Amino acid sequence: MTALLLENVTKTFGKLAAVRGIDLKVDAGERVALLGHNGAGKSTSLRMVLGLTPLTSGRIDVLGHAPGSRAARALTGYLPENVAFHAALTAREQLHHFARLKSVKTALADELLERVGLGHALNRRIRTYSKGMRQRVGLAQALLGQPALALLDEPTSGLDPISRHDFYDIVDDLAKGGTAVLLSSHALTDLETRTDRIAIMSKGKLVANASLPELRAEARLPVRLEITTSPDATERISASLGGTRMNGQKLWLTCKQDEKMARLGQILALGGAVRDVDVTPASLEELYRHYSGHNLEAP
Repeated sequence: MTALLLENVTKTFGKLAAVRGIDLKVDAGERVALLGHNGAGKSTSLRMVLGLTPLTSGRIDVLGHAPGSRAARALTGYLPENVAFHAALTAREQLHHFARLKSVKTALADELLERVGLGHALNRRIRTYSKGMRQRVGLAQALLGQPALALLDEPTSGLDPISRHDFYDIVDDLAKGGTAVLLSSHALTDLETRTDRIAIMSKGKLVANASLPELRAEARLPVRLEITTSPDATERISASLGGTRMNGQKLWLTCKQDEKMARLGQILALGGAVRDVDVTPASLEELYRHYSGHNLEAP
């Protein structure tokens, strides 16, 4: 089932085309990362999905409803990049308020605060919270009512590494329960293993939209091989395979994606002279740089 569909969506502000003819689909239970530099059109796209910014042309379908309609809002959870709450309220009071607005039992709000790691601080005023703690309140707010679509804009901003790991565990649980998740983030390393698909925007256009292995296959960026040799074999292996000699017994090589298996065969044929081999494909950061700067027209 398709939870979110954007078809040929365009948004212009005067002569500026902020979003230019993008097509994007997010299915139920799918985790999609939306990447792009500042000004790429990510936030404008999210605002159009929420109904906060009208489309110039194209179509958006949110779970069978128009963006911004009462039905779409009831089924959507949203975490903005910069969350803001009433500083004089406690986290419990703030989330109880949102629960009543969304016709959700307040007891479920308490459960969500526990789930995002704020059980110890339920009754503290939000003005005493760190940025990361306020971000967790925002996440709990976005999860109220078990949304069928979750839109998360820089959701891990201000979170420490352990909290980021916990956040993605929650995202995984949401997806397993059938929630479609579209999240925008600059923390690319986290996204490599915690999303199903990567969509990259640049200059208002969608320039890539596929799984990480598919993006790597299409980009054909070099694969890095790090070889650890026995002490007396480094010079011989370097002369045989080429590459760059690193400190001591290490050798760095690069090869094309479709040459990887042949290169590994050459390395394994050297037998005991090779102690270890690490294979590192192109990272998401390298793919992002590749796609966001690849044959793009200026808007």
